Amino acid sequence: MIDEKYLLQLKKELGDLLTATESLNRSFLKCQSISIKEVFSFEEQESFDSLSSKFARTSDIYTQKILKTIFLLLHENPRSFIDKANLAEKLEIIPSADDIILIRDLRNEIVHEYILLELSRIYNEIFLHYSKLISAVEMTKIFINNRNWG
Repeated sequence: MIDEKYLLQLKKELGDLLTATESLNRSFLKCQSISIKEVFSFEEQESFDSLSSKFARTSDIYTQKILKTIFLLLHENPRSFIDKANLAEKLEIIPSADDIILIRDLRNEIVHEYILLELSRIYNEIFLHYSKLISAVEMTKIFINNRNWG
């Protein structure tokens, strides 16, 4: 039996995810035109800081809200994030548990990274994992639509 409260919650979260993803996409394209380098101008640094923030926000909405609500609707209760990622891959909600774990780890690094020397490495990691996050979001939207939850 589907809980209508969780369906409404999922629809709201999907709206939030769409907004966050659109903003992330715009920042990604802007930063892609700048490219990764050792020294950034102030304006370039602001653009990459914005990209980092948007990547973290999008991955948070996705991993901490969307996946959680999907599991509530499925009456599943994975205990850890690794369990959640593995179950999501098994149920074909996401393409790869390993990728979503890497995305979550990168999100944690973004939120806790204060060493300026590490910023170029983190920006490069965002570039590497951006398409994985977008692929996971798209596959999850298909999963949701196939169940008429969207």
